[in-house]
Amino acid sequence: MKISNNSVLITGGASGIGKIMGRIALEKGARVLVIWDINQVGIDATVKELSAKGNVIGRHVDVSDNEDVKVAYAASVEACGEVDIVINCAGIITSNKTFDRVEVSEIDRTMRINTIAPMYVALQALPDMKRRDKGHICNIASAGGMLSNPKMSVYAASKWGVIGWSDSVRIELQEERSNVHLTTIAPYYINTGMFDGVKSPIIPILDPERTAAKILRAIEKDKRFKGIPFGFHFIRFWQFLLPTRIFDFFFGKVFGIYHAMDNFTGRK
Repeated sequence: MKISNNSVLITGGASGIGKIMGRIALEKGARVLVIWDINQVGIDATVKELSAKGNVIGRHVDVSDNEDVKVAYAASVEACGEVDIVINCAGIITSNKTFDRVEVSEIDRTMRINTIAPMYVALQALPDMKRRDKGHICNIASAGGMLSNPKMSVYAASKWGVIGWSDSVRIELQEERSNVHLTTIAPYYINTGMFDGVKSPIIPILDPERTAAKILRAIEKDKRFKGIPFGFHFIRFWQFLLPTRIFDFFFGKVFGIYHAMDNFTGRK
C-alpha cells in the first residue's frame, strides 16, 4: 500500500524509529500522520517538529490499556478520517537480567506492551479495514523473536509472540482473499538509544534512518515478512541444519550475539 495520500498511525511515534518513520511518511506524502505515545512531552515536541512537513495529530495513549486504545482509536478516526496504515512500533526492554532475577512487574509490562498492545490496536483497526477492503498493518517485532538470546529472555518471548500472532493474522487475511495486508518486521538491534550499551562485533547495529526507510518500503510493497538485515531470514534454516551446540558456538561465540547484552544500559 502506498504511503502517499493515505493516513498513517504509528504507536510509539514520538521517539526513536517510530518518529523517523513518521517523518518519512510525511515526506512520502501521507495525508495525515497520527502518533500515539505515552510521553506527552515527546508528543508535543514531535507534533511541533513534523507539522512543517504535513498534517500531524498526536495523542497520549497507553497501548497496554485496551480501553485507552479503544477511546484513542475512535478519537483518531473522528479527527482524521479512516486509518489506512497502522504501524505497531511501541516497545520496551527493561533490563539485561538473567531470568531468575527478573521481577514479575517486568514480565507483565514487557508482555503487555510488546505482545498484547499490538493485538489491542489491531482489534480496533481490522474491522474498519476489512469493511473497506483496504488497509495495512505493520507489526515491528525483532530478530530476538527468531533467535534465542540470553539476558533478554522476556523481551525475546514477547517478540516471538508478536511474530507468531502477526503471521497468523496475515494468513487469515490471505485465506479470506482480503485486500487488507499485514507485514511483520524483525530487525536486529537498532541504534536509537533503546539498546544503548549493546556490543555486536560482527553483525552491525542497524542505522535508524535506513531501517525506517526499509520498513516503509516493505509496507509499500506489501511484504509479508522482512528480517533486517536480510541474513536473518536464514536463522531458521541454520537452526534446522546445525546441531544445537554448533549453532550456539557460531551465533553465540563467533558472531558474539549471546554476549551482546552484557553491557546493556538502555535508554535513560
